[in-house]
Amino acid sequence: MKNKDSRYLALIAILSVAIPVVVAYLFYMPKSGDPAPVDVSFLPTLHAILNSCTALALVLGYYFIKTGRQVAHRGAMLSAFTLSALFLISYVTYHYFGKSTSYGGEGLIRYFYFFILITHIILAAVIVPLVLLTVYFAITGQFRRHTRISRWTFPVWLYVAVSGVLVYLMISPYYNFN
Repeated sequence: MKNKDSRYLALIAILSVAIPVVVAYLFYMPKSGDPAPVDVSFLPTLHAILNSCTALALVLGYYFIKTGRQVAHRGAMLSAFTLSALFLISYVTYHYFGKSTSYGGEGLIRYFYFFILITHIILAAVIVPLVLLTVYFAITGQFRRHTRISRWTFPVWLYVAVSGVLVYLMISPYYNFN
């Protein structure tokens, strides 16, 4: 089991670095200026929906495990993982094809927006290895390790999901898809 663990843990480490690096590259990659070959203007709304559903699945998963409903917990957490994966694919697609949007708020709300945005971005990178390890320990039946890491994974993942919705709600008035 130890040799098998080390291979999967190495893969998790690689993905934990690769995913945020690819996302950052696609986000900051210079755009050609040509119109996108596909309309991605609907994706920010989809991102907020996916994040909302992820947050709901996480809260339900927490409730289910606290009430001893392991099968329901597993389903809720699988849903949260799937929704987050779909979000990631959609987010990368949007930032590959879409235009960047600047936040136009002023005053104190601007500082609040950037605080939420910056903590969201940092914790979104941090959550990748936490989720992958938490899922791996659950799948392999290492429930003690799963429980230990999920105490960190759950609140961070929930914050990332909820703050993603907040960021969307705050920046959505400034989207310009013309």
